[in-house]
Amino acid sequence: MSVPRVIEGNVVVPKGSKFCIVASRFNHFIVDRLVEGAVDAIVRHGGDASMITIVRVPGAWEIPTALAKIAAKKKSSALIAIAAVIRGSTPHFDYVAGEVAKGAAQVSLSSGVPVAFGVLTTDNIEQAVERAGTKAGNKGWDAAVSAIEMVSLAREIDAAF
Repeated sequence: MSVPRVIEGNVVVPKGSKFCIVASRFNHFIVDRLVEGAVDAIVRHGGDASMITIVRVPGAWEIPTALAKIAAKKKSSALIAIAAVIRGSTPHFDYVAGEVAKGAAQVSLSSGVPVAFGVLTTDNIEQAVERAGTKAGNKGWDAAVSAIEMVSLAREIDAAF
């Protein structure tokens, strides 16, 4: 009996991989911890810190524009979007959170460059703190690991087809 071929990536940074982290300056006290987690994850999984570029944008809303410009250059193996969008008393949260998610997905699909989503969307500051390195882990780290696996997977797909 034959078995299907399974293609999957792993979490070892492929040689020569370049990562670009696009991070919001808004809520920097949370975002800075997420960026640190992402850089740490890449380095601990075999990446070279000199192959990581961090691009700062004013807020989460501006992330898709920066992602699109960077992806168009085709010089990054993967992009990582990082921000903290914290719900307030107005509908602003809903617009920003939804559009940054749609924009990041659109960039990834249209460019073919993996975009990992490390944008926190929380109801309050306490939840953001929990996801930036305390109780709930570091979502910047998680996004970077996802980016690493997608770079590895892309190479496996290219080799298989």
